[in-house]
Amino acid sequence: DLKVVDSRDSDTGESIRRRRECLQCSKRFTTYERIETVPLYVMKKDGRREDFDRQKLFSGLMKATTKREISPSTVERVVDEIEAELRTRGKVEIPSREVGELVMDKLRALDEVAYIRFASVYRSFMDLQEVKHEIDQLLTREKRG
Repeated sequence: DLKVVDSRDSDTGESIRRRRECLQCSKRFTTYERIETVPLYVMKKDGRREDFDRQKLFSGLMKATTKREISPSTVERVVDEIEAELRTRGKVEIPSREVGELVMDKLRALDEVAYIRFASVYRSFMDLQEVKHEIDQLLTREKRG
């Protein structure tokens, strides 16, 4: 028989560290329990279903943050936050629109230039008027905020 002496989440929240003790010999040892994750799927506008791809998300964010003072580790943290938030929604299939809006929210808070870059691709801006409108909305939000 075993007894759990101590239990805590890992720094990343992806596993649980438990310190255990054997009740027969009193030896102590550590176990790590990984939390099983359910696969996430992104539902595209055309009805296709794709696996959630962290690397694709990371690459898109890295492009948006190019030549900005944002480290790859910060981008990785944002990807972690986005994935964690999607998983807490309790759905296996997430519409691509929800992923995109979540990315835009995170980028808006992180860096406005990166946000505009991402938004211009995500929302398929056709001309400068659409870009200007998005910038005006950012500036209005900033004044209110």
